[in-house]
Amino acid sequence: MAEYRELQRRLGEVGDMAAAIASYRPRATDVVIAPFGKCGTTWLQQIFHTLRTGGDTDFDDISRVVPWIETAHFVGVDLEAPQRGEPRGFKSHLSYGLVPKPARYIVAVRDPKDALVSMFRFMDGWFIEPGTVTIEEFAGQWLTDEVREGDYWSHLVSWWDQRGREDVLLLSYESMIEDAEQSIRQVADFCGLELNDDLLATTLERSSLASMLEHKDKFDDHLMREAAERWRILPPGGDSSKVRKGGVGGHRQELPSEVADAMDTAWEKRILPTLGFPDYAALEAAIS
Repeated sequence: MAEYRELQRRLGEVGDMAAAIASYRPRATDVVIAPFGKCGTTWLQQIFHTLRTGGDTDFDDISRVVPWIETAHFVGVDLEAPQRGEPRGFKSHLSYGLVPKPARYIVAVRDPKDALVSMFRFMDGWFIEPGTVTIEEFAGQWLTDEVREGDYWSHLVSWWDQRGREDVLLLSYESMIEDAEQSIRQVADFCGLELNDDLLATTLERSSLASMLEHKDKFDDHLMREAAERWRILPPGGDSSKVRKGGVGGHRQELPSEVADAMDTAWEKRILPTLGFPDYAALEAAIS
């Protein structure tokens, strides 16, 4: 884990995220897709890009056509370059307090236990050599009492406080799984994009798990992987595949009970006193 944290530090240093963020010139019509990591970001990028282009798939990485603001310098993407459709779209994992403004923001929230498992599976084999770190060890960074800007808990609180704004659309990953059609309709309406039956069908198909798995090379963050290898932060050959199996409640099979209990305790410390919800299920049920 010490090596993992050092790699993350070097990535931030080399990538100069502050300069990348400063280079972005937001417009009030821009759409910034800004969930916490592993909470539906790539899925929302694909939904958004399909809706605004009518189904464009001629890209090698979804983050080339819906650029990730914080990593733009690192991967060599010009945030002000013309995009393929309107409105302009971007990705971010920043909290509300740090994300550039003005723009319009789409945020999906997800059960922290499922997000933790997904993040671990994503990093294992890319930033972490397979088998060298257990999920119990990895979970430690989620369970610290230290309040850190940008962690899951701070990100959730920052965006929850903005949920009533006209320029913020708050969804839940679970509701997107349960009713993908309704989620697509919400995104289209929020972005001011006209939706007909043909475009709805196209978006449902091209943002489905089956389709994204079939074309997973478009969603594997290889811009980041290639840059990390080019800067010799990571060795070649890592697996940065993001589209794995999706779903809700997978933590019940993969997360040790002691880690699950510790996550519940973290929720009670970080979320209950601030937002008043006793658990994630109660918060998710309050999203309208």
